[in-house]
Amino acid sequence: MVVYQDVSNETDRIFHALADATRRDIVVRVVQREQSVSTLAERYAMSFAAVQKHVAVLERAHLIVKERRGREQIVRSNPDTLRKATVLLQHYEELWRDRAQSISDILSQGVAEQEKGEES
Repeated sequence: MVVYQDVSNETDRIFHALADATRRDIVVRVVQREQSVSTLAERYAMSFAAVQKHVAVLERAHLIVKERRGREQIVRSNPDTLRKATVLLQHYEELWRDRAQSISDILSQGVAEQEKGEES
């Protein structure tokens, strides 16, 4: 089986962005509903500038979209990018399920051969 491999910088940016717990939490929050950067910053025990940096990483990975509305910067999710990550992970899951099935088949075959040898 061939694993789908997207070796682009985009994939690297997506998984780098999702490697951080705060950024994953921000993604969850903006998937539920769009929020201002100020509202997001209130939720974390870090400076506003630190939250802005996390938002910038997510924006570069295209996991979120940020737009200015008046004086606020509104953040919303980008489901297309989340789907790309999901597809890649599903391919890896399929690979591991196939490998586990192959191991199971080999073990079953070995047990059957051993039982056949004991009957002789």
